[in-house]
Amino acid sequence: MQYITIKQRLARLRHRMTDDGVDLLVLGPGTYVEWLLGFHPYPDERLSLLLVGRQQAMFVMPALNAADTQARSDLPLATWTDAQGPAQALQTALAATCPPEVPLRVGLDEAMRTDFALAVLDRLPGANVVMARDVAGAARMLKDEEEYRLLKENAAIADRAMLHALATMRPGMTEAEVAEGIAGAFAAEGAKVKFAVVATGPNGALPHHHTGAAVLSPGDAVVIDIGARRDGYCSDITRMAVLEHEPEGYAEIHAIVEAAVQAALKAARPGATASSVDRAARGVIEQAGYGPYFVHRTGHGLGMEGHEAPFITETSETILEAGMVFSIEPGIYLPGRFGIRLEEIVFLRDDGPEILSDLPRTLSVIPPHGQDQTDDR
Repeated sequence: MQYITIKQRLARLRHRMTDDGVDLLVLGPGTYVEWLLGFHPYPDERLSLLLVGRQQAMFVMPALNAADTQARSDLPLATWTDAQGPAQALQTALAATCPPEVPLRVGLDEAMRTDFALAVLDRLPGANVVMARDVAGAARMLKDEEEYRLLKENAAIADRAMLHALATMRPGMTEAEVAEGIAGAFAAEGAKVKFAVVATGPNGALPHHHTGAAVLSPGDAVVIDIGARRDGYCSDITRMAVLEHEPEGYAEIHAIVEAAVQAALKAARPGATASSVDRAARGVIEQAGYGPYFVHRTGHGLGMEGHEAPFITETSETILEAGMVFSIEPGIYLPGRFGIRLEEIVFLRDDGPEILSDLPRTLSVIPPHGQDQTDDR
């Protein structure tokens, strides 16, 4: 594993384009450009694109942003002013980056503005369109040494934010108050919180619960799923707590979910398919009789975005490789009672997964106010 330069990333991207038969990638200001070049232009309603052909790459750039981009990149620019409009600049860039053969196979940034995409497609009649995630997203799956370092640092920050939540939450607080403390813990280390799901009691049975005014009560199980972004990379971790004592049946479900995590970790090896990891976790839960209550995929990739390739699903035939980073997060959700999800982010090594978090997946028991917290499972 080594640091990958911008030149090497561009070469990796073009290699993937060639393998997939893609003639042109059209990328808006965002994560793909940031991964490729280390920055992305200012995003607004003005047409701003990076066109990557197999031989040439060129920006289509509003003139008012040109100087900033030229200071950060040596790629050529086709600029336009508000008075001129972008049509001629776009035509110039397409002529420089597109091969003369038609029809073209074009990869479009799925996250960019629709009007940007339509402006390009209007000038490429008959183009065969694929999504950039299948090309640039696939190139981003293999992390280099610097990316590993940043992900590991973010995981440590998330660990500390989780510990802050577990140390400060008490019966009588609202979910929102706990989430506010988590955001503050992230901010204190220069990380911007992306999400802080705090789901108490029956709300925990909703995998994407909207944290709100629900009050934490004795006997509640609490799902705490948090993540933030610093230095361009993300974190994501889920742990469980109970307030004073476990609800009935909790221990059995926690043990099943933990066994599912362990099965997925064992299955996650270079050369395995993503679907085999999902099946390993899902099989444990199904064998225990709770299959209908595991309602989502086992995992997703993590990097510059909180959700990116590879996706660990029942149908994904992505072949796992050393350098991939993804979550393993099975769960069981019992409507009206509670939910349990345990999540690890792993960096796949040649000999298997390295867990980025240093926190155990044991249950945290939150004591009554004024008593010491214990972690006993």
